[in-house]
Amino acid sequence: MYFAALLARTEDGWEASDTELDDVETLSDLADLAREASPDEDTVLVLIEQEDAWFGVVRVDGEEDPRIYVSDAAAAARSSYGEILLTDELLGRDPDDGDVLDALDLDGTEDGESDEDDDDAEDGAGAAGAADVPHGPVGDALILEDLGVSEKELRLMSTDAVTEIAESLGASETLETVR
Repeated sequence: MYFAALLARTEDGWEASDTELDDVETLSDLADLAREASPDEDTVLVLIEQEDAWFGVVRVDGEEDPRIYVSDAAAAARSSYGEILLTDELLGRDPDDGDVLDALDLDGTEDGESDEDDDDAEDGAGAAGAADVPHGPVGDALILEDLGVSEKELRLMSTDAVTEIAESLGASETLETVR
């Protein structure tokens, strides 16, 4: 079971809203959704939690690039919402420039050659890509430090991290209204 919420910091405190991630396909979509929650370009946190598996925090401060923390990259990689957060940059990988050429089907089978060997090679490449995802936390562990949640506290959070984060921010009652 997933839970996702937006916490927008305002001059009156934190405002929470339940968010639907069905139309979110990329990190840019998620950042745009967060920016819509705060017309004054205040700090917005997107909190995503898969029960007993992983949690993620995306922080958007105005037009700055989003900052991301994921508690367990390997668990998140098995989730459609987690895949949104696990960018190549976050995982320390170079974007695969070969994708554009692969889409052109330039594998030499234009003359009726068999492509069985190529299929096997592609399967191996996909498995290697999944193996690149580390078990454990990835991203900016200092993402909430200026808001009162230290790196150590963030790394120790587990099963109900969204609630723990909200409590640390003084926004637990606000979050409960959308939970």
